[in-house]
Amino acid sequence: MAEVLLFHHVQGLTDGVRAFADDLRQSGHTVHTPDLFEGRTFGSLEQGMAYVRETGFDVLGERGAAAVGDLRPELVHVGLSFGVTIAQKLAQTRPGARGALLLHACIPVTEYGESWPESVPVQIHGKEGDEYFDEDLPAARELAASARSAELFLYPGDQHLFTDSSLDAFDAEATELLLARVRTFLAAVG
Repeated sequence: MAEVLLFHHVQGLTDGVRAFADDLRQSGHTVHTPDLFEGRTFGSLEQGMAYVRETGFDVLGERGAAAVGDLRPELVHVGLSFGVTIAQKLAQTRPGARGALLLHACIPVTEYGESWPESVPVQIHGKEGDEYFDEDLPAARELAASARSAELFLYPGDQHLFTDSSLDAFDAEATELLLARVRTFLAAVG
């Protein structure tokens, strides 16, 4: 089984993020869910982004790096939207990573290095009509085309945080399919 480090989205470590992590735990995986917002959750993307700007991207990035702590290097790094910024950086720069799951976002690979690490499989998931993911789609396509073990999955619809069951954007059908793909991925890298 895989050991997973899951970073929440900009609305915080919501009940829906916890439920997503619990779904992975029910499959036998160990899942760590650090709370980068120190207990705060937000009712909208805008409120969450205001907190991120106020706190500072660097401070939150440092909290994410500190979350690795004494965990073994052989982690699967998972990010949900905002959390992708930390998960992707760790997957690209921390030796030993077993894989990466980038949900709702993707950063250009060149942000963290010259290329995606050959030994790190990656899946990218997003909605094809999501205005936020649409901005990241070129980077996602480039990563999927350039990395040896990369997959890009697009789902119909325009909801951004569609995997969070505590938000109005939740899409049960798309999340069920995404989780099936994620479980297969984790079984392969675990």
